[in-house]
Amino acid sequence: MPDIRTRDTAIANALASLESGRFEADLHRRVAMPTESRNPERKAEIEAYQTTEMIPLYERLGFTCRLLPHDAAPGPFLLAERIEDPARPTVLMYAHGDVVTGIPEQWSPGLSPFDMTERDGRWYGRGTADNKGQHSVNLAALEAVLETRGALGFNLKYLVEMGEESGSPGLDAICDTYRADLAADLLIASDGPRMTLKDPTIFLGSRGGIDIHLELIAREGYHHSGNWGGLLANPGVELAHAITALIGPKGECLVPELTPGTIPANVRAALKDFVIQTAPGDPDLDPWWGAPGLSQPERVYAWSTLEVMEIEVGNIANPLYAIPPTARARLQLRHPVGVDQSRVKPAIQEALDAAGHGRVRVVMDDTPGFPASRSDLDGPWVRFIAASMEQTAGRAPVILPNLGGSLPNALFTDTLGLPTIWVPHSYPGCRQHGADEHLPLSIVREGLALMAGIFWDLGQAGHP
Repeated sequence: MPDIRTRDTAIANALASLESGRFEADLHRRVAMPTESRNPERKAEIEAYQTTEMIPLYERLGFTCRLLPHDAAPGPFLLAERIEDPARPTVLMYAHGDVVTGIPEQWSPGLSPFDMTERDGRWYGRGTADNKGQHSVNLAALEAVLETRGALGFNLKYLVEMGEESGSPGLDAICDTYRADLAADLLIASDGPRMTLKDPTIFLGSRGGIDIHLELIAREGYHHSGNWGGLLANPGVELAHAITALIGPKGECLVPELTPGTIPANVRAALKDFVIQTAPGDPDLDPWWGAPGLSQPERVYAWSTLEVMEIEVGNIANPLYAIPPTARARLQLRHPVGVDQSRVKPAIQEALDAAGHGRVRVVMDDTPGFPASRSDLDGPWVRFIAASMEQTAGRAPVILPNLGGSLPNALFTDTLGLPTIWVPHSYPGCRQHGADEHLPLSIVREGLALMAGIFWDLGQAGHP
């Protein structure tokens, strides 16, 4: 009798979950749970995602499960473990089941954030791309390998949180407190987008992210612009000029402490042949925008960007024709490894003071920022996972030093001391965090095959 327990069979079983409609039904059910972590009214749904959706699945797959509560977190953490042989490699995986606000009023006609809908080869719904669709791909691939082999062939610990979209409060304490329970040889996780719609991608960390609030309080009350114009300083004008001391006319960050200063040679080499591509529906790129002398991939993956997110001065929808008393802005810094976040606030205030804008004060948000982190581009696990993906896809994956966005990756690299490998199952045009968030079925199909191949190879080969 031939041995049917083969890599190809595991991949076929993973794809069968899609063709049968079972994967769609599972994801539809998960998307229907409105797990908005910034909405305190969703506490019951957030807890139910762990207790009624995740735990029964893991237990059916032979995992033991523990809920790890933390007062700061919107909901409990879940640690699911399947230890087959301590001599075999141990993989830690991570996912988050929470989502950002649904904003149903902004979705296209016929679409709704918590009712997954298929349209033009895409599944629309909140969480389809970030992150329910992505961890659903990984869970279905794991199930396919177990169905084929009868075992994983490696040990697996899966950490699921419900507060990533709120800045992962409590995750640092959980990683520190349960450091021994989370010990592993590497982290494999899925979040963020691929480099492009069609390119399987690996990234090894993330840029740091931190919010910066600027505030200028000049006085109380509005004052008629005709009677007081020219006599009273206008906070909106002052704030606009203050921002130009931080960000140049082409979007370049002007505060040296907020940038890494240099790009490491191996990071520059890894990015040298990449081209940022857009998909239909994406905005056209502005090649003149950003740090001068850098390629577009270097600007996204290897340098810092300081962006204005919101400015508040007066009320444009209900104008008073008066000089406003205050002006506020929220800026956001995204930065790679090499920036000290503890220096961000003082460096910005020093830059404002030096430019004569000392009336503008920096007020940091209570939401914790994500530190930047990056695993070794030349590490053995990177080569192992990349080779597995190439065997499955028939083409080498794109290997990025880090994601352009921010994730709690530093907790895994710094606190737990793990090499981290992220295999995303989304793409830049997925509309995550906005209306019409979606996940292309083509990425689901390829993601199921890629992950089943990775899990199979981990069980076959062990350590690289």
